[in-house]
Amino acid sequence: MKVKIDRFVLAIIIVICLAYIFPQWGIPESKIPIDTISSVGISLIFFFYGLKLSSTKLKQGLKNWKLHILIQASTFLLFPLLVLLFQPFIQNEEQKIIWLAFFFLAALPSTVSSSVVMVSIAKGNIPAAIFNASISGIIGVALTPLWMGLFVQNTQTDFNFIDIYIKLIVQIILPVVFGLLLQRFFGKYAQKYTKQLTLFDKSVILLIIYKSFASSFNDNIFSTVSLLDLLLLFIAVLALFAMLFYLTSFLAKKMKFNIEDQITAQFCGTKKSLVHGTVFSKIIFGHMSSIGIILLPLMLYHAIQLLIISIVASKMGLKNQTE
Repeated sequence: MKVKIDRFVLAIIIVICLAYIFPQWGIPESKIPIDTISSVGISLIFFFYGLKLSSTKLKQGLKNWKLHILIQASTFLLFPLLVLLFQPFIQNEEQKIIWLAFFFLAALPSTVSSSVVMVSIAKGNIPAAIFNASISGIIGVALTPLWMGLFVQNTQTDFNFIDIYIKLIVQIILPVVFGLLLQRFFGKYAQKYTKQLTLFDKSVILLIIYKSFASSFNDNIFSTVSLLDLLLLFIAVLALFAMLFYLTSFLAKKMKFNIEDQITAQFCGTKKSLVHGTVFSKIIFGHMSSIGIILLPLMLYHAIQLLIISIVASKMGLKNQTE
């Protein structure tokens, strides 16, 4: 099977290289208002997200409550608890930052579009996938800061629950609500121009990634990170994904789900959202110079989940089609 490199993953690599070569554009003293542009972009992303939310499809997915519990428990409980097991092994400040980066990854909500697409390819339960992928982002606005608040308060960043939730409400919740309210007028246009809106989403994410890495490169945060460290990070991310992927499969079978629901549990319960991750990192870790390191496991995980799940989804889809 010929493996294709995802264009967005390639774009992320290019943006990181640009941040390394031209970090001066992304530092606070820069004349380019990247923070303002990305903040407006974030609000627009979630406004369009509200326009595209289908209440009919969400209602269709409400019925299978056992599946929903497993997916959301995997996303917001099993994943963080698994990473939490490794906290006692932290021995210094560098390891603490790396562990915090993994815990941030673990506390994030699931993806939306890619989860639904992969479930569709694998012939899984599409209405349930739409419901869980959509509701995950909303739950994450509440739960991700709560999880991070247990550990970020002791780091160099100023972690204030009230400020963070105000930012999340203003930049995410309110735009989604406005999108939902205007859906009957503009929803059809949002569906019609889905590809263009997806391109806009990715552009904003790339801008945030550039800003994060430019700040880290400018402060020489990566001076202590070797190629061996990156390789070990990749192995750790891969192992984490594998554990969750097989754990959700095991639990789905124990709960006697049919094959469609097993696929949905595996695909939705193990995915993590790069969109929410970059947005949340900007709000939660905005004042940390090591924000680039915080995003590293998330971006590696994003690439791994796209590659592995797309291959698995294709094989499952062919298998289920012939049965």
